[in-house]
Formats: sequence, C-alpha cells, structure tokens
Amino acid sequence: MGIHAVFPEQYEQQLSQKLEALRQDFADFSLPEIEIFRSAPEHYRQRAEFKIWQEGGRAYYAMYKPGEYKKPFKIDNFPVGAKLINELMPPLLEAINGSEMLRKRLFQVEFLTTLSGEALVTLIYHKPLDEVWQEEAKALKTALNVDIIGRSRKQKLVLERDYVLENLTVHGKRYRYQQIESSFTQPNGQLCEKMLEWAVDVASPLRGDLLELYCGNGNFTIPLASHFDKVLATEISKTSVHSAEYNFTQNQVDNVQIARMSSEEFSQAMDKVRSFRRLKHIDVDSYDFSTVLVDPPRAGLDAHTTEIVQRFDNILYISCNPQTLKHNLETITQTHEIGRFAAFDQFPYTHHLECGVFLTRKAQ
Repeated sequence: MGIHAVFPEQYEQQLSQKLEALRQDFADFSLPEIEIFRSAPEHYRQRAEFKIWQEGGRAYYAMYKPGEYKKPFKIDNFPVGAKLINELMPPLLEAINGSEMLRKRLFQVEFLTTLSGEALVTLIYHKPLDEVWQEEAKALKTALNVDIIGRSRKQKLVLERDYVLENLTVHGKRYRYQQIESSFTQPNGQLCEKMLEWAVDVASPLRGDLLELYCGNGNFTIPLASHFDKVLATEISKTSVHSAEYNFTQNQVDNVQIARMSSEEFSQAMDKVRSFRRLKHIDVDSYDFSTVLVDPPRAGLDAHTTEIVQRFDNILYISCNPQTLKHNLETITQTHEIGRFAAFDQFPYTHHLECGVFLTRKAQ
C-alpha cells in the first residue's frame, strides 16, 4: 500500500480539483448538473493492508512510497482507515510482538471491518503455519474479539469464519451483506450507502425486468430488486456468486436469478452465439428487460457487451474508471442520452473518482 497524505482541511479544495478535471474530460458530452457525493474526510476506509517491517526482533506496520520498497515508513495509525482499524492496530501489534510464533516471518497484515462493528484480520507469513500457531492465534482472536485468518504459500487457516457481516442502510431500510476476505467489496462504506441510494432513486420510476452484469456479492442487486418484477444477474467469481446467494436469502430477496458467467459470455448467450450449461436453469427469453445495470472493472465494457447494453431502454452505468467510462459513452450516447450523472468521492486525497450515469434511449 502506497502512502497518501491526509489533510482534512484541504478536502473540499482537492475534491473541487477532481470535479473540474472530470468536467473537462466529459466536456464533449451534454452532461446534466453533476450530482456530487462527498466522503468523510477521515476514517472512511473499511479495508486496509500493511506490510510488516521486521527490525531488532520487533514487527512494525509499514508503508512505502511507490517504487521505494526498500525505504519503509513505520506507522502506528492510519487516519483514512476506519476508527475500528485504528483501535485494533496497537493491541494487535503488541500481541504479535509478544509472541515469537505470531511475529516470526510475518510480512503482511490485512484488516476488513464494517460499519456494523465487525472485524476480520488476516496475517500473512513466509512460513508454514502449524497447530502451535493456531493455538496462539485463537488466543489472539479471543483477546481482540475479531476473526483471524492465517495465510502462507498454498495455505489458508480460518479459525472460525472468513467473512464479516455488514449492515448498509438505504433510505432508512437496513440490508445485511456477507463480505468475504479477499473478495471485492466497496471500501468506503458510507459512500457505498450513498451510491445505493442514488441507484434506488434512479430505479424507482422504472418498470419491467432488470439485467445486472458484474453483480459481485449483490451489493446493488439487493436494494434494487424490489423495484423490478424480476432480476437476472451475472457474476464470474464463484466466491462472489455464493456470497450473493447467501445475501439474497438473508435479505429475503426472492425475485433474482444469478448466472455464474462473464459479461462477454452472457452477451454471446443473448445473441445465441454460444449455449452455456450454466444458463440451462434460466429461461432468458422469459424476461421482459427494460433496464440494464453494469458495474464493470476498470477496463470498462468490451465492444460486444457495449452493443448488447445499447439494446436496453434504460442503462445504469456505475464506473470506477472515468477514462473507460468516457470511451464507452462515446458509443452508448449514439443511441442514448444522459439523464443523470453522479460523482462519488470514494477515495479522498487521490485522483480517483467513481461515477454513476443513467441513460435513456433517444426518441426515434
């Protein structure tokens, strides 16, 4: 993890600079007024990872400037990290340094926390982990009241569970999510709630069925499902699919079917280019799709998926990369017009901005 300075008093200025750059990047589009969703200036990250620097028989949390991996900066707090991460950092390190078994050849620590107050700590080693390590890690789990995972090469020891349960509130309604260690989840929990509220606002007047590509653990699927008759969601990660199914049950969502496949594969299935056994339990032709939701990785949408997306009357595009969003919109806006455009400041003090775009088909 690289270092980035935290200056809360400069937050608004830095956000203004990012927004101005965004407006310039999208100057060729007829954007409506950008809806801006601010982050808390401190303690907003629910996830963090630290290298461990070993020196003089002691372990220290360390971070590095990009490209300077032999010059660690020892740290004892992490202002952008959630308060729970900061509360856990000192006693965890003290316990590690009080145990030769826990400290020796430890090289990385990862924290996964939630707004609901749960925490999972992963300790990563350059050594095999044995029963003695497990006993000491169990004592650490009890002392800190957190879940613990030990990792080393080809080894993953889960002391009780490898996930946390998060509560996210959307327009006053609480949803519960399983978030699995090493799987993708939104790191800024409060901004995630704002993204979900924005998406629900967009979807509220819509009707028909929803297709969602890249559904992950059901983050958007769950609060959106009640606004559509049926939802068909796709996700390539087997772990995320299992987590999404668990979350659908937890939240009593019963109008969603999920297919484990990539967006490229689903596009081929829609066009009858290929048939997939993973779709045999789903009658795609029975859906009356009015809306598609896409939340792609940084690479954006491939050309075929973009063409498929353009067949829908309503498009809800969540983007973690404005540059690939811009590229995709150059094609999509040939058939659709932008009705709403949002900027979500997930990562203050970086150049990064997430965007939400809602488009509707142009009148013929």
